[in-house]
Parts: sequence; structure tokens; C-alpha cells
Amino acid sequence: MARTLTPDEGAGLLRATDTVGFGLGPAIPDAFLHALGTRHDWEDLVLGGALLLGFYDVLEQPGVRYRSGFFGPVERYYRARGARIDHVPGGFRQFAPVLARYAPRVMVVQTAPPDAAGHLNLSLHFGATRDELLRAGRDPERLLVVEVNPNLPRTGSLERYPNTLPLDAVDVLVEADGQPFALPEAEPTDVDRAIAAHALEFVSDGVTLQTGIGGVPSTVATLLAEVDGGDYGVHSEMFTDGLMGLHLAGKVSNAAKGEFQGTSVTTFALGSADLYRWLDENRDVAFLPVEVVNDPTVIGGNAKLISINGALSVDLYGQIVADNVGGQQISGVGGHEDFVAGPELHLDSRSLVCLPSTVTVGGELVSRLVATLPEGSVVSTPRHHTGVVITEHGSADLMGLTVGERATALAEIAHPQFRDDLRAAAETLTRT
Repeated sequence: MARTLTPDEGAGLLRATDTVGFGLGPAIPDAFLHALGTRHDWEDLVLGGALLLGFYDVLEQPGVRYRSGFFGPVERYYRARGARIDHVPGGFRQFAPVLARYAPRVMVVQTAPPDAAGHLNLSLHFGATRDELLRAGRDPERLLVVEVNPNLPRTGSLERYPNTLPLDAVDVLVEADGQPFALPEAEPTDVDRAIAAHALEFVSDGVTLQTGIGGVPSTVATLLAEVDGGDYGVHSEMFTDGLMGLHLAGKVSNAAKGEFQGTSVTTFALGSADLYRWLDENRDVAFLPVEVVNDPTVIGGNAKLISINGALSVDLYGQIVADNVGGQQISGVGGHEDFVAGPELHLDSRSLVCLPSTVTVGGELVSRLVATLPEGSVVSTPRHHTGVVITEHGSADLMGLTVGERATALAEIAHPQFRDDLRAAAETLTRT
């Protein structure tokens, strides 16, 4: 029988030397992590998770380490302040086997309150943690702590993939009442709009859409809701306000999808309070495990799938840098490679990698399209998976092109200030 405790009482159950695992972003129990910061006796507390959405004092305490599978602003902030935060490279689908291998003694998660049948809804995040949560709850040597928050929506799923936990598997219920994190919606820039306009050229009626985080994917979804066309499907790791807007505009039917016809599928949602209210008890959207949603073979089973994701830099070979710059961890692989690789399995699908052609560094304009990646660069997606690269200056469809042809196509969508140098570099690659 689960005990119901305050966050501080729940934090008191941990040992001074302990291991704690949790999921990504909206899975993270905010009140419980804050409560960990009220203790000052940690000797070796190891936290494992991804994409923190709040600031937690426990991360700066001596004796505390945090292993993150995906960095966001919070991880970058604390690491810059000297906290012991390390990156665990791996795609989102790899999170589950990593958790199973390390088997943290304590697993924690936040959920909506139990329903009449005693099921706790995982709400905004299914992700990669459910199996390990259940293993922890059923192991007498381990501890399953669930933070219950009545402000979280109850989201839908499919019968074979229940996004719930049985109440009888839980050791401790922690009561909380904070509002779920709302992702600020940034106003799209002129560059975002120009890139989105090029991306729309690849979108036709009946396509299945995946949109990542950032200004360009959001702008694409917003524009699609405003223009003619529709009958779209949704198969996306992350569910956003833009995808909700497509539903509200009557543009989503999910009629031409692969395995999950009739339903939009995702593994987590991050957006506004309006999005969370819309998702509550909404059976048009199914939250499934990430190993299903991000499986390239499942992704590739969708005819006419268009994936829209970002990048930090691309070289003339087509190698993509998306999560690490100059040795600094910016984000993580997440589902980037899966949603770049999956569409190449179907002839009429396309992966769109979108990025501004330049960035200003130290007052100097720098090209994001480069001849070769600098020494020490970390490649997020290898060249053989890269499909279409889009900047505000156009698109380069690399599928089936030779090394030289790819380089030439990429040079043509660079900023005019850098285009001649990249053309010259492309000529060199053409001859090798």
C-alpha cells in the first residue's frame, strides 16, 4: 500500500549515498527535486534524467552528481557554475536500456491523480521510463516515488501501450500542486519564415508530419493551419502547440498513416497551458513509448512522412552537428537521427533539416554551412542519413547525390557572403 507523504518527507527516504532515475522534461517531479535541495547530508547522490525544466538547489550541493541524456538551458546554466553535470550520449530510444542497465535504486515520476480504477496517468510524458518505474515498484529492494499533481492532464494512449501506472505498484505518493512548465512561444523571425516557406514546398495533402522543437517547425505548423490543404497525419516525438493548431484548424485526419491510422501519436508534449488543457482526456492523441514512436522502421512505415528538425551546422559532406558546438554540450541527440533516418525508408517521404545560414559570434557573421567540420566536432547525424537541408536561401535535396553533387547543392543555399568560398571547396570535393 502506497504511503502518502509531503515532498520533504519523501526526500527523507533517500540515503546519503543513493541513485535516482527520472524521465525527460515533463516527467520530472518538480516538488520532489526541490525537496532534495533542503537536505545537506548528501555523500554521493547520483541523479539520472534529461532536460530539466526547473532550477534545483540540490544540483549545486557537494556530493551530488547529475547524469543527463539531453541538455537544456538548466543543465547548461548549472554546468557553467561548476555543478557536477555530465552528458550521457545516446538517442531517446536508448534511454530505456541505459536505465535498465544501471537500475537506479529510486525511480521518481510525476503523474495525474489516480482514476477510479486506481491508475495513475503518466500525463505529458510516456518516453522511456515506464518499464523501469514498474520494475522499481515491484522490487522490495528499490523504491518507486510518484509525485501526484491534480494540475496535470490525463492523456490518451492505445490499449496495447497503457500510459498508466497501477497504484498498487507505488511505494510512495508525494502530493504536489504546481502548474506544469509552460514553454514560452517565441515570435518567428524573418529568417524562420523564409526557411518555413521553403519547407512548405515539400508538404502536400495527406502527408504525415513530425515537427521538432524550435522556431522553424513551429512556424511550419502555424502556416499549414492557415493555408489551403490538409488531411494530414501526425507522428511526432514531441507534441506542440503548432500540432494542436493543425488539429483545431481541422487539418488532421490521420487517414493515410502507416500503423496508427486515425490517431496522432507522440511520446511527450511540451508547450503552453492551452495545449495541456486541450490534451486532457483527448483521445485524438495517443502517447506511446519512445521505442515505438522513434523506431525508424515504424517512422518509415508512414507513406509521405515529412520530418522537420533543426541543426547547428552542416558541412559539405552533409554531416550534421545538432547538439554540441566547440566541445560545449547544447542539447542532445534525442530523436534527431531517428527522424532523419526513418523517412529515407519510403520513396515519397522526406527528412527536412532546417537551419539559418549564419550565426553571429562575437560580433562576426559566421556561416553555419562549412566546407568541413572543425577538428573535434561531434556529429549528431552522419552524412548517409541526411536528406534535405534547408536555409532561408533555399533547399538542397541530397538523396542519391554524389559527394561532389551534394557539396555543390549545399554551397548554393549558403549565405551569399560565404557562397563563393564554399563553391570552391565543393569543386575540391568533386575531384576527390
